[in-house]
Amino acid sequence: MKRRDFIAGAAVGAGALALTACSSDSGTATNTGAAAPAVQQSRITWRMVTTWPQNFPGLGVGAQRLADRITQMSGGRLTIQVYPAGSLVPALGTFDAVIEGSAEMSHGAAYYWQNKSQATNFFTGVPYGMTSREMGAWIRYMGGQEIWDKVYDQYGVKGFLSGDTGTQAGGWFRGELRGLQDIQGLRFRTPGLGGQVWSRMGATVVNMAGGEIFAALQSGALDAAEFVGPYNDLALGFHQILKDYYFPSFIEPGLATELVVSKSKFAELPADLQKIVELACQAEYDQVASDFYANDPIALNTLVTQHGVRVRQFPDEILRAGAEAAKAILTELRGSSDALTRETAESFVRSLNILRSRTDTNDMAFLRARERFFQLD
Repeated sequence: MKRRDFIAGAAVGAGALALTACSSDSGTATNTGAAAPAVQQSRITWRMVTTWPQNFPGLGVGAQRLADRITQMSGGRLTIQVYPAGSLVPALGTFDAVIEGSAEMSHGAAYYWQNKSQATNFFTGVPYGMTSREMGAWIRYMGGQEIWDKVYDQYGVKGFLSGDTGTQAGGWFRGELRGLQDIQGLRFRTPGLGGQVWSRMGATVVNMAGGEIFAALQSGALDAAEFVGPYNDLALGFHQILKDYYFPSFIEPGLATELVVSKSKFAELPADLQKIVELACQAEYDQVASDFYANDPIALNTLVTQHGVRVRQFPDEILRAGAEAAKAILTELRGSSDALTRETAESFVRSLNILRSRTDTNDMAFLRARERFFQLD
């Protein structure tokens, strides 16, 4: 997919600004002696604003598929209309749009909101932290969702896992990295706690929406950038400017996306529609991960064979320094003056230590054996 295919159509008519939050079909009176709540009689239309460009592989497509899934599962009783980045609100203004009531839903990544609370980082991805399966286990079975609810209660919203990219690529650079000296002062686009790690290693970290990165690289405002991985990065066209592509990301081992819903609006929904939103998000969490797993290697092959991209691995000096910075940051967050940040960090670390025992004993041991002993032509 070319950049213009998903960037085209990002703007919509001014009439979208006047879109009402819901519309009702005319109802028929019943003889039960009590009228059903108005929300149950209505066909409800909600707006979902996203941080992704229109038709963006994996993420933007996943947001649209989630909206369609909710609409179809509800038989149209809850219809979700999607507004990609910049069409109704700026890409990084989607969370505030739900808080302020100009949209009922947003689709993005929780670590974009770390300026509100450092706790939000944990619900997207943590350097040297959880893989996608570990993240799902923490949120669903080990108290992660309950803590997330506490964090987002402060803003009148509720978050759901809505997708996962799996382990990401480490980023695009203008040349080979031989050690820490090569990243001193490097203007590098990378968000969240991972951005804090790179900053402590000496990079000058910048956060910006995905659709803005290409122009910043092209102009020289950025020296390097990471976004997701081959599936997205091919579409964004980074290979047209940079050729050195590093794997794997040590700061985003299992990046999760989120659906954010107005808590008051969600509470007004009938129980079955609430459950539909919840289960649709669970289905998309798994489907987005499968989408990336299937399409990342295909896209990487295209980048290498057709565009001359050089695949590299970070030198041990950078990996070690990144791990030390990540440990220091997590230690600080576990001692944060903010009670919810402390609670979130403690829960995450405690759960990670349990979950990685399974990953290390089962998954890693199997993968090492497969790599050594099992090859098929």
